[in-house]
Amino acid sequence: MGALILIGTAVAAAAFGIAVYIAVHRIIMKGRRDSIIEKAELEAENIKKEKILQAKEKFLQLKSEHEQQVNEKNAQLKDAENRLRQKENNLNQQNKELQRKISELDNAKASVQAQKEVLEKKAEEYEMLRQEANKQIESIAGLSAAEAKNILMENMKAEARSEAQAYINDTMDDARLNAAKEAKRIVITTIQRTATETAIENAVTTFPIENDEIKGRIIGREGRNIRALEAATGVEIVVDDTPDAILLSAFDPVRREVARLALHQLVIDGRIHPARIEEVVAKVQKQLEDEILETGKRTCIDLGIHGMNIELVKLIGRMKYRSSYGQNLLQHSREVANICAIMASELGLNPKVAKRAGLLHDIGKVSEDDPELPHALLGMKLAEQYKERPEICNAVGAHHEETEMTSLISPIVMVGDAISGARPGARREVIESYIKRLKGMEDLAAAYPGVTKSYAIQAGRELRVIVGAEEVSDEQAAQLSSDIAQKIQNEMTYPGQVKITVIRETRSVAYAK
Repeated sequence: MGALILIGTAVAAAAFGIAVYIAVHRIIMKGRRDSIIEKAELEAENIKKEKILQAKEKFLQLKSEHEQQVNEKNAQLKDAENRLRQKENNLNQQNKELQRKISELDNAKASVQAQKEVLEKKAEEYEMLRQEANKQIESIAGLSAAEAKNILMENMKAEARSEAQAYINDTMDDARLNAAKEAKRIVITTIQRTATETAIENAVTTFPIENDEIKGRIIGREGRNIRALEAATGVEIVVDDTPDAILLSAFDPVRREVARLALHQLVIDGRIHPARIEEVVAKVQKQLEDEILETGKRTCIDLGIHGMNIELVKLIGRMKYRSSYGQNLLQHSREVANICAIMASELGLNPKVAKRAGLLHDIGKVSEDDPELPHALLGMKLAEQYKERPEICNAVGAHHEETEMTSLISPIVMVGDAISGARPGARREVIESYIKRLKGMEDLAAAYPGVTKSYAIQAGRELRVIVGAEEVSDEQAAQLSSDIAQKIQNEMTYPGQVKITVIRETRSVAYAK
């Protein structure tokens, strides 16, 4: 019993302690919460005051800026108002001045009108006096005014015709004398200012070699390498006892250059066989085409010619490997261009147009199209095709008088061509006719069906014709050589005899993969 009382007392005491703790804790927490709230309210009040102060400062700043902008606008408006007032004053002054000038013009007009009336009265008086004088003269001379006028006019006409004819004769004589002198002066000045060296092309190129071993490798087994090289390039390769040299013979300088470059690469590479020869020749031909284009571009740049069609530039580059009566065609054309430019300047014409026409005047000589046309007309056709100016086209076509001249540039180009070609040693007629004969021989053979290539070699004493094995049989090849020989004999003039060799080659190609 006593234990239960003790336990109950202890429980009651514990409950009382807990209740006291809770009450005290609540009092403490309430005090803390009130303190935090007071602090928060104080901080909020401070923040509120600070924000209000910042807002007031911002308002004052904006107000100041606004007042400044308003003042600036007012100043601008005042300036604009002053300018308008000044313009108004100027307009008023101009209006007053204009009114004054109008008043002066009205006064002058009235004065002129008065003077006009006075002059009209004096003219009437003069006419009356003139008629009276004419009547007196008619009565004295016994002729009417119309008859006297006719006699006077006839006498004056006869005198005027005589004086005019004499003046015309003197003018024409003076013009002939001065024209001859001026023409001689221009030509002499032009020749002196364009004095250049002349060049004679030959038909043989010497290729140096180091020793006879390389010469033997170029010939190949049973001569197959040299035959392949001749067939690929159309150049006769002469291998004789000449030490350290091989001769490349062809009338076409482009072919000789291709053969020379191909031989150079083959000797350096060391691999010399028919397949490699064909590969190198094709590569060299492509390189030479690029070089021809570069030569044409460089020529145009040197002469100050711009905007020319790329095909014409290529043809200009090909002139480097052509000759005109033994004279290098590119050098000749450059010389004619400079001569034409100088003569055009002396005559007061456009030197750039004359220079362009002079450069293009022989462009037909390097084209392989329309071989039936004269080179001047073919050049004119090419110039028209590539959109050159009409006066340039006419100058190209008329420089050998094969078409009518329609501009002053045409006779200048004709004279420039004659001046360039007439230099001592500049041309050789024999070379030109020789090249034309060989070219005609090749074209004649190439016209037959089945012919893929034709080359005139050995100075025109041999014509090699390469035919396709699929298109021409052995019997047809033999007949073809006979037909070509007969046609050359009937249609061409040549010294000695011409050997026609028809080559028919069958190739079998397979690939190992």
